[in-house]
Amino acid sequence: MKLAIEEAESAFSEGEVPVGAVLAGSDGRILARAHNRPIALKDPTAHAEILALRHAGAMVGNYRLNGCILVVTVEPCLMCMGAIIHARIARLVFGAFDPKAGAAGSLYDLSRDDRLNHKLEVVSGITGEPCQELMRRFFRARRGI
Repeated sequence: MKLAIEEAESAFSEGEVPVGAVLAGSDGRILARAHNRPIALKDPTAHAEILALRHAGAMVGNYRLNGCILVVTVEPCLMCMGAIIHARIARLVFGAFDPKAGAAGSLYDLSRDDRLNHKLEVVSGITGEPCQELMRRFFRARRGI
C-alpha cells in the first residue's frame, strides 16, 4: 500500500484526483504502478487501476492477469471493477471506501455478484485513514477551503 500511496501523491501533485495503484504478480513481484491521469491524458478511462492493468498486461504479454494482486488507495469504480474482473485479478486490496462511486462494497459490490463468471477476494480498509485523508486534502484544496 505504501507504493500505491506514493502513486496517489504523484497524482495529487499533478492536479489529478489522488488515486494510486500497484499490481503484483502471484510471486509478489511488482508488475505495474500507476496513478490517475484522465486530465493529463485527456482520457476518461485513465484511472490508476486501468493504467496499471494495461501496463501489466503489456509486461506479461496477456490480458489475463491470473493470480495477480491489485492494491489501490481508493475503492474502484464500476468501470475499474469491470476491468479487474475481466483481467481475472485474484485479490483486490484497497484503502478508503468510496460511498459515492465504489463498486467493491460501498455503492455496488461486483466482487460478490453471482451472475459474473469470475470471483475475486477483496480486502478493504488497509491504511484507509491515510488514503481518505489524502482525498480530503485534495478536495479541500480544490474547493479553496
